[in-house]
Amino acid sequence: MRDVDWVVEKIAGVRPLVSGVIFSGGEPTMQGEPLAALARAAREMGLLVGIQTNGYFPETLRQLLAERLLDRVALDYKSRWEGFSKRWEGYGSVCMDDYTRQVRRSIELCQEAHVAGTLASFEVVLTVFWGNEKEILAIEKELPRGTIVLQQGVHKRFWKDWTLTGEAKKKNLLPAEEAKELRPPLSFEELFALAAKMVRVGRTIRIRTRETGEVTYEGDRGRWVPCER
Repeated sequence: MRDVDWVVEKIAGVRPLVSGVIFSGGEPTMQGEPLAALARAAREMGLLVGIQTNGYFPETLRQLLAERLLDRVALDYKSRWEGFSKRWEGYGSVCMDDYTRQVRRSIELCQEAHVAGTLASFEVVLTVFWGNEKEILAIEKELPRGTIVLQQGVHKRFWKDWTLTGEAKKKNLLPAEEAKELRPPLSFEELFALAAKMVRVGRTIRIRTRETGEVTYEGDRGRWVPCER
């Protein structure tokens, strides 16, 4: 594990070439104090600061927002279908209900800061895999008006398709290549159709795929507008 000073030195080394820094993961907000120290250091260099987070640690976000250390937050809202119904991404016995409570608080904090003008950019990213569309629509109904990104998930396999040594609990599992063939990523057109069900006044929907990059959903106007990133 690198210490804060080492990371600050690396950022300083590329300062003439960049205008900002994004902290991602793993999960950057899991280490609140080191992240805040890095954000302060980046600020002192005159850099914009962003984070990509799963939203599980709202208190870290609260601290960063209170100090106005963030210019951008991309919150990747995890769905239950992605395998987090019982345990969630290595946080021990954390359950999905607990994650949902935490992420709702994180969204509330970011949305308040965005509306107040102290957080320039805030988006909620929903990664869409084959089979989790209904869950994505359920999550969307709870989200505030603002920017939603529908992100094309890579090949996704159900837990029973994962292969370790080729066998688990005495049950044969599908080989990785076969599973990929059965469950390809959703196409741009399929994500476009999903976006049509999410339209709200005051909401921006972006669709992000490997094939088309990132475009803004324009609905009945029939135009695909490349996003300015």
